[in-house]
Amino acid sequence: MSSPATTPDPDALEVHIIPMRRRHLRSVLRIESEVYPRPWSMSLFLSELALRSTRAYLVARVGREVVGYVGLMMTVDDGHITTIAVDPRWHRHKIGSRLLVAVAREAISRGAASLTLEVRMANLGAQELYRRLGFRPVGVRKNYYAETNEDALVMWAHEVDQPEYAELLDALDRQVPGSTVVEPPKRW
Repeated sequence: MSSPATTPDPDALEVHIIPMRRRHLRSVLRIESEVYPRPWSMSLFLSELALRSTRAYLVARVGREVVGYVGLMMTVDDGHITTIAVDPRWHRHKIGSRLLVAVAREAISRGAASLTLEVRMANLGAQELYRRLGFRPVGVRKNYYAETNEDALVMWAHEVDQPEYAELLDALDRQVPGSTVVEPPKRW
């Protein structure tokens, strides 16, 4: 739960992306409550984690500390990014970029040809990050975020199963300082 005592050297930062486990949920719920006005519950995360054939949830760790997480739901050949959050104390350390690259690769390994997500209309920083990953706006869901009556921008990335998208992910990986160690989820 501690923030970096000093800003870590970006070139020395080692981030581990691993499958989310039950033991991570206390940290995930803490981040969830700091980031979202209407956080997911423990029972919702547990039910999502139980659906291993169609879901993948990953956490980012620095040392033993969980600093972010991301979720994926597969529907035929579409991967839907269900959630992503980074501990506010770890913003600007490329944790979100690392998580998105890892979850995109996981979706592709599960047969995704497209990726989709919803993002708050006011969250311009996240929208820019998603654009760098090839997502483009396709529509708006009115009042999608009921707790704030906020609209959601629907974004899609198509042809993610093509070599050009793999090259984009590789290029994004190279732009992130430090190292990222990814442990892929186990499948049933």
